Amino acid sequence: MAVHGGTRADWLDLSTGINARPWPAARTAAAMPDSIWQALPDHQMLVDLLQAARTAYGLHPDNHIVAAPGTQALIQLLPRLAAGHTVAVRHPSYNEHRGVFADAGWTVLEQGQQTKDWFDATVVVNPNNPDGLTRTPADALKHARKTGTLIVDEAFVDVAPTSSLCPHRLPDNVLVLRSFGKFFGLAGLRLGFAVGSAAPIARLSAMLGPWAVSGPAQYLGARALADTAWIKAMKQTLTQDCASLRKVLQDNGLTDLMGTDLFQTAHTPEATAIHERLARAHIWTRIFDTWPDHIRFGVPGSAEDFTRLHTALQTGKG
Repeated sequence: MAVHGGTRADWLDLSTGINARPWPAARTAAAMPDSIWQALPDHQMLVDLLQAARTAYGLHPDNHIVAAPGTQALIQLLPRLAAGHTVAVRHPSYNEHRGVFADAGWTVLEQGQQTKDWFDATVVVNPNNPDGLTRTPADALKHARKTGTLIVDEAFVDVAPTSSLCPHRLPDNVLVLRSFGKFFGLAGLRLGFAVGSAAPIARLSAMLGPWAVSGPAQYLGARALADTAWIKAMKQTLTQDCASLRKVLQDNGLTDLMGTDLFQTAHTPEATAIHERLARAHIWTRIFDTWPDHIRFGVPGSAEDFTRLHTALQTGKG
């Protein structure tokens, strides 16, 4: 906005993988008791939230779970949870993993691009952001035998549920992160979860401290996670919308595509030029300093937004 003008309402933000068709939180919040805002969240609210998450994510009965104010809050704690000084992180991947370990003094190595066969910690993002590479649970767990702590970030797995490790009994050295805000389109609620065996989950819970998740987030999160009809319908809608996004991109010459039903990343030498052209039309996308020939598009949330993207991609071509 500082460069290209307009207000927040003028911009179409396709820079994230956050669902543009959110769960109707405002409708539920309107009926929320005032006490949820006024009092500290009680124990039963947390029990209800965690049980809703256990059911929604199909947790193995031996797995434990903790709630946090977003998965980013959990990522910040990972260097303290793991022991050692070397961490393997795939490139490209979600940048925050690399950043928090580096800031904590760890040596960050590129997964699969060096000869070391043991790491103190390994991060696997599944499906991977921004290329959408998706691993089977068995493939993801292979890393557990070659690392002290395996962190599996499943921020986008809601649209690829058979790839989740949550239904499998997790080894003691494996921790799974689950994002609430991306699939439910409610990133501002700040809610996320970590799943693992008893010991690491107890340590994370102690690090987070009491009342880490607000009462409104617990109340709304529990109800969204239990809304199975909405979840089922939204998965189908996102599959259809992603197909529509792929068609818009392909119709505009972006044919080398990868991603998930929440985002598509195009490989093109024109990535920066397209990003700038769309910004002039007040459409924001994601480009990458260390992956400069790629541009990521979130899935638009309406027919009007699909048309707006197509028109902007056409404008100035050639």
